[in-house]
Amino acid sequence: MAQDLRSLPESAFRARGRLVAVLLCGICFAGLLGRLCWLQLVSGSWYTRRALGQQLRDTVVPAHRGRIYSADSTLLAANASCWTLRASPREMPEEKLELAAQGLAELLELDRDALLEKFRDRKSNDCLLRRRVDRDTAQAVRSFCRENALTGIRILPDSKRWYPQGDFLASVLGFTNVDNAGVCGLELEYDRLLTGKNGVVLTAVNAWGYPLEQSYATAIAPEEGCGLRLTIDSSIQHFLENALNYAVQEHHVAARAVGIVMEVNTGAVLAMSTTPAYDPNQPRQIYDSALREAVDALPGEQRAAALQQAQQSQWRNKAVSDLYEPGSVFKLITCAAALDAGAVTKNSTFYCGESLTVAGTRFHCANHKRHGSQTVTQALENSCNQSFIQIGARLGKEGFCNYFAAFGLRGATGIDLPGEPKKSLYYTADRMGPVELASCAFGQSSKVSYPGIAAAVCAVVNGGKLMKPYVVSDILDPEGRVLEHRDPVCKGQVIRPETSAVMREMMEAVVLYGGGRNAAIPGYRVGGKSGTSQKLDSADDKARIASFVAVAPMEDPRFLCLVCLDEPHSWTTAGGSLSAPVCAEVLRQTLLYKGIPAALPEEEAQQTLALPDGDSPDGT
Repeated sequence: MAQDLRSLPESAFRARGRLVAVLLCGICFAGLLGRLCWLQLVSGSWYTRRALGQQLRDTVVPAHRGRIYSADSTLLAANASCWTLRASPREMPEEKLELAAQGLAELLELDRDALLEKFRDRKSNDCLLRRRVDRDTAQAVRSFCRENALTGIRILPDSKRWYPQGDFLASVLGFTNVDNAGVCGLELEYDRLLTGKNGVVLTAVNAWGYPLEQSYATAIAPEEGCGLRLTIDSSIQHFLENALNYAVQEHHVAARAVGIVMEVNTGAVLAMSTTPAYDPNQPRQIYDSALREAVDALPGEQRAAALQQAQQSQWRNKAVSDLYEPGSVFKLITCAAALDAGAVTKNSTFYCGESLTVAGTRFHCANHKRHGSQTVTQALENSCNQSFIQIGARLGKEGFCNYFAAFGLRGATGIDLPGEPKKSLYYTADRMGPVELASCAFGQSSKVSYPGIAAAVCAVVNGGKLMKPYVVSDILDPEGRVLEHRDPVCKGQVIRPETSAVMREMMEAVVLYGGGRNAAIPGYRVGGKSGTSQKLDSADDKARIASFVAVAPMEDPRFLCLVCLDEPHSWTTAGGSLSAPVCAEVLRQTLLYKGIPAALPEEEAQQTLALPDGDSPDGT
């Protein structure tokens, strides 16, 4: 082969060499051209983003959350300007690191050594110093940096949630975390709508990350989130909170109190309170001073666990998230069901003796009272357990369970607040025997939600329509214009209007002549029912829930008030004695505030309330 090559003419050899060189150059050029096409046409956007990432520093400008207003336009949740402090260690002068650590530690109440360690990381271009400081602190840091010619400290505008009314409506509103995201209450339920779109400020930097001498340019302006207008009326909310706070203190309520005021015909929640509450501006501070002192007295891990439990408890909106035994308030549901089904009439009679035995189990009335022979109306007035056991037996377990479901008591009401249990605790017909039917008929052995029982009683008096409870009436744009209006939702016709009319008469009789006398309001026609239920899942056999539900005015029902005092420690635990006066005070103020005229002159009303009924109420 070597001999053959040597025998070739020199010109041919050179031509072949040139051809090989051209081919190699062509291949290389084609490869470079292909690579260039790939970079330009396919990967260009990726390299563009990477270059911009190296040439620009983006700073997020937080957007305000949407504001929350009450039905009467009281501002309940707003935004306050604040500043977040960050550092860029690579931009800080080496000789001033210790000075910076010492000075900023004093201004920001931080650990000096920890700060100095952060500043000595010269590869870092960003580290957090403090979130959401006030104007005075931000100004102090700015002055310190200016006086000491200290670079690398950034003071960035920020936004934090602010609740102008303090602890007012706290359990309904909820609060936000350090990232301005909703944690509970409406802040959580409507977090997506309330959260705005953050803006971005771009700053040109050199290859080492230092800012260039040019002005900031706002690339994207922040957009405030949507706002909310509630059905809550701030005046009625004040009426409820003031009355509940007084009752909790007066009767030493151990497990908090719940109150709900609802519009009978729409399901709109006009007031809702879980008392004691907390301050959403400082949600991690235990609001109950006695509990706070007890937690602080614990050592180490015990304190941490107790603090977490106390915080979770005070944040929980008990009025929505808890189930409870309604007690004798539930007799309204049993009575309405039996009347509507034709199992009884309001003049049907029953006998109440020393006790009533059902399948070997003895039942008696509160305080072992013997009411003798009485009509359904009188049984409701006297809150007679034995009579309602007989009414439940006439209705039958199938009928009872069907109406229980029709009143919406099996599951969630669908109220627009987080934490509502999906299911109640109740007996189905196939699991219900005579004893279970007996106890359920007078309000024991079932656990339902507070909004659920309130909505059910609204249906009892409003003509039989079961309305869905709701808290938000309007979604607003940042300028306050209505984007979406929420109309009342009727979930079904539960009982006939004629049955509802009879129930209104009987409920009014309870307040006039029976166990609800403490709910009477001079000049107004009021109906209601008391309840004193045993907490079957409590370790304390004496633990009770004292409750009352009241409706006014009965000639044209407008407002319902439900009050439940969980574990009162007072001279009695009877709902008719402890909770009824709270309902009366809240409804009295509400009727006056709404301009509802009195149905009777006050003198005539006082005479009506003084009529004897021949039997003292037991207040259950």
